[in-house]
Amino acid sequence: MSDPMRPPVSHHHARTTSLRADPSPRASLRTAVVWEVLKDALDRRAKATGRDVLDVLDTGGGSGKFAVPVARLGHRVTVVDPSPNALFALERRAAEAGVADRVLGVQGDAHGLFDVVERGGYDAVLCHGVLEYVDDPAEGVRNVVAALRPDGVLSLLAAGLGGAVLARALAGHFKEAKQALEDPNGRWGVGDPVPHRFTAEQLTGLVEDAGLRVGAVHGVRVFADLVPGVLVDTEPGALEALLELEAAAAELPAFHSVATQLHVLAETQGAAGA
Repeated sequence: MSDPMRPPVSHHHARTTSLRADPSPRASLRTAVVWEVLKDALDRRAKATGRDVLDVLDTGGGSGKFAVPVARLGHRVTVVDPSPNALFALERRAAEAGVADRVLGVQGDAHGLFDVVERGGYDAVLCHGVLEYVDDPAEGVRNVVAALRPDGVLSLLAAGLGGAVLARALAGHFKEAKQALEDPNGRWGVGDPVPHRFTAEQLTGLVEDAGLRVGAVHGVRVFADLVPGVLVDTEPGALEALLELEAAAAELPAFHSVATQLHVLAETQGAAGA
């Protein structure tokens, strides 16, 4: 029996272009795979609940790269971010997209999440680019999970260890690559701006320890960060071909170990039984 949370591979290929969260070429390479998986998950949750409008929480959502497209689907989105500048940009982006009435920005962080939002009040939670920067990633996951309703869905995106190791090695920084490989937090040195990186096993372990069922794991930016930008920007058809390649590789475990980012889609036990 197929996993109800796992989108079919052909589904990715058919809609890679139409479901980009951001229309710019480089942004689409960073978001296309995650956006497709997220949109499918929201569609399934809406059908399961019988509600067209879901309550979505985007922790660390910044200027609304995902929040605004989610709001354009008709859902209500609360964005929690520590940066006032990012929240100002979110407000402007939401207004330009005509969804200001469905997007709420509040200042806060994952550690003090329930100082600013309701516990157990959301159908879906996005936690993208947050775990890398919290002091305790396990606590960070427990917090965002606690924001879910009994039948909720979590979209978790974090920096991948293997992608960083590969990037340092290909740049000729072999000692730094080895340091990242051996460091408990996946850091390549004191100048590394990313405090934590993860393997797919580590991320799924954090999610399962928090009580969720993992539905799917995807590698994000498996090739995009390794391909010269001039090729993507100038070669006819290169962007579309690279998007299709990324989508095809995203679900294959063999490529998770070299992805720049890892995406985990998970659901509560209540949603799993729905």
